[in-house]
Amino acid sequence: MKTSIKNSCVLLLVLLLVQVSLSACGGGDDEAEPTVPTATSTTDQVAKITIGNHTDKTGVAANALAYIDAALADVVEYYNQNNLIPGVELGLVEYDGQADPSKDIPGYEWLKDKGADLITAWFPSVAVTLRPYLDADGIPLFGTIVRNEILYPPGHLFITSALLEDQAWTTIKWVAENHWDYQTEGPAKVGGVCWDTDNCDVYFNTLEKYAELYPEQVEWVSGHIAPAATFIWATEVDALKDCDYIWAPNSLGNFVREYRQAGHTSKFLGTSAHLAFWGLIEDMGLWDAVDGSLFLSDTEWWDETGEVPDFVNDLLRENHPGSVDEIMRTKSYFAAINIVFILEIIKSAAEAVGPENLDSQAIYEAAQSATLEFDGLQRHSFTETKRASVDRAAVYKVDGDGENIVRISDWISIEAAP
Repeated sequence: MKTSIKNSCVLLLVLLLVQVSLSACGGGDDEAEPTVPTATSTTDQVAKITIGNHTDKTGVAANALAYIDAALADVVEYYNQNNLIPGVELGLVEYDGQADPSKDIPGYEWLKDKGADLITAWFPSVAVTLRPYLDADGIPLFGTIVRNEILYPPGHLFITSALLEDQAWTTIKWVAENHWDYQTEGPAKVGGVCWDTDNCDVYFNTLEKYAELYPEQVEWVSGHIAPAATFIWATEVDALKDCDYIWAPNSLGNFVREYRQAGHTSKFLGTSAHLAFWGLIEDMGLWDAVDGSLFLSDTEWWDETGEVPDFVNDLLRENHPGSVDEIMRTKSYFAAINIVFILEIIKSAAEAVGPENLDSQAIYEAAQSATLEFDGLQRHSFTETKRASVDRAAVYKVDGDGENIVRISDWISIEAAP
């Protein structure tokens, strides 16, 4: 079975323009905790599928996850309102795990007791803890950003992102071949710095491996891993002062500011994870400091057009008209597309076995042959052996003068690190 929403995405966009307005959350910071939607359906008899969201409403990750949770609630309600999975009513229950590892398993058990047929978890450590429980219970979990050894051998854990090492490899290869003139300038000097919560050892090992295989293109300087919540970077700034490119911490503001204050000129590298914290860059007034930075992103930015940004922009404005500017300061709400992929998997499962037979096993089976297309390009897929869904991403550059994030590449294939 192959799930594709190339055609249904157009239907989504049309329906969005005519759907009855949904209740929006309050403006400003109050937006952070969306109301769980009340599922509705246009059919007389429906099967109930419950999504259990293991999230963080009040812990250290709450701000980062708030707009992802909002996107999840909005897309679930959107599918229900427009009966996009005929014969199926989607429910959503949420557990506040507070980014506390001691709550990972109790939260999972609570969601199961509430009837969850599948789990979403956007805080990486939750998926790490729950992997053996998912396989034992046969419940699929869809999340993001876990290490290769957690994801494989393939089981009931799926991530709607690319593998960490593949993100790093694809980024540095593109930079070396398209952004840095190594034939004239010699190899680009590349280093890295991050918190110990960023999984950056995987990125750094991959960058170093690329330098070993292509020494004429890249020279690896050093990688530095600091304890979480480190805000003074003097040692790391000095060690990386002569770099041409630096893989920056996910929350990069303080490091960037200190690096520029020291007079250094390196360009910064990263991924979509960095763009999820972009509001901090604006708050700190660091557009000039990050000018020219390059980020590998699996979704568009807000001012682009196409099936993805058009859908996400319309969904946002329909549901949160008072908070559009605030939410657009990051790309977290673009998780709506990851959620569309999950719901399209449910739809394919319902088509395969019938709504009355839809359960966790059917969703798991459907996930293993699912694909997602936008604008004629396959952007996500799972197979029996592939558990990281992103197939294509694009390189975005920070325009400091225009205070914008601008795409500068085609949608390039994610290349597996050797």
